[in-house]
Amino acid sequence: MFVDTAQVYVKGGDGGNGIVSFRREKYVPEGGPAGGDGGKGGDVVLVVDEGLRTLLDFRYQRHFKAPRGEYGKTKNQHGANAEDLLVKVPPGTTVSDADTGEFLGDLTRHGQRLVVARGGRGGRGNTRFATAANKAPEIAEKGEPGQERWIRLELKVIADVGLVGFPSVGKSTLLSVVSAAKPKIGAYHFTTISPNLGVVESGDGRSFVLADLPGLIEGAHEGHGLGDQFLRHVERTKVIVHVVDMAAAEGRDPWEDYLKINEELKLYNEKLAERPMIVVANKMDLPGAEEQLAEFRKKLGADTPVYPISGVTKEGVQQLLYAIADLLDSLPERDETLIDEPVVEERKVYRLEEEPDEFTISRDNEVFVVHSAKIEKLIKMTNFDQYDAVKRFQRILKQMGVDDALRKRGAEDGSTIRIGELEFDFVE
Repeated sequence: MFVDTAQVYVKGGDGGNGIVSFRREKYVPEGGPAGGDGGKGGDVVLVVDEGLRTLLDFRYQRHFKAPRGEYGKTKNQHGANAEDLLVKVPPGTTVSDADTGEFLGDLTRHGQRLVVARGGRGGRGNTRFATAANKAPEIAEKGEPGQERWIRLELKVIADVGLVGFPSVGKSTLLSVVSAAKPKIGAYHFTTISPNLGVVESGDGRSFVLADLPGLIEGAHEGHGLGDQFLRHVERTKVIVHVVDMAAAEGRDPWEDYLKINEELKLYNEKLAERPMIVVANKMDLPGAEEQLAEFRKKLGADTPVYPISGVTKEGVQQLLYAIADLLDSLPERDETLIDEPVVEERKVYRLEEEPDEFTISRDNEVFVVHSAKIEKLIKMTNFDQYDAVKRFQRILKQMGVDDALRKRGAEDGSTIRIGELEFDFVE
């Protein structure tokens, strides 16, 4: 089964908790704090594996969670950082945030890596909270939560040449006679419902990858027929081979077919209209094809060559392969017009960005609700069983101006305050 889209949940590992510990040595009666920091949580990293061809595996596993960091240890020893979770994807995979649509990366080469969910840093042990005023703090942070998100994966097959054209114009037949690929061939529309790839030898030592792509119909750019399930894959090709049924076997006008397909490509992505194209007149072994070809060439003009072939008898196929190989040789090694988005070499981030101090306050009946990403993360990293940790939490809220803002909104002694999942009483 060929699967070219998937939506998966990824979560970086939480940081390990810091610990509260004190030196306990025989000749040190009043040992100081010795609690170590927790280790960093693992990242979720996408890695390109050239052995994969589809996103089928993501049909059966949609959740990926990296391991958390190790807890801090006594004697000021840090907990170990967690291993990254490596998730294999096929070459040609583009990645975006499923909720915001933010483009995250374009993975095209074997071994290329992209961090899609960063692990949280480890919580600090009580050694890190020692001050001149409090030399024996009984406070340690919990590990920072790892980043979590839903991401969308889209596979765009990577081929040098893409065959386009209306259904049943002979694209699959052409692929089968020029390569070892065995696409499904039938005398009905949409025989091909997913891209087929074949390696083609031109006969003079050159080779290229040819993709037989599902047939287009009018309105494909809006999702009609196979729609953008097909058009997505054209974006990767360096050269477009436009196959036209010159025998008009189904009563269609070859010239109108040619114009409609080009219009669909342009409507989907204007850059496709600028892609190098070779026009192929197929089914030249059928009656009426020569007359149709003469009329077609007259409308097309002498500047654009047309290659007449027969996929069944193989007539003209060798000349076509030479022309494709010559055109590929004339193109730059990498055509930067193939991809709209910037290619991400590798993203490796070792610390999360600090959330801003902004917060808002709303009312839920009698409850005052504080909205702040920074405070909600602070709650997750605070151990409310520790008295010093509670005092620190209160002090941070006051420094951020939350106390004064609550008073201005009408909060009084005993009012209920909610931040995230935590509820507590406001105390003057």
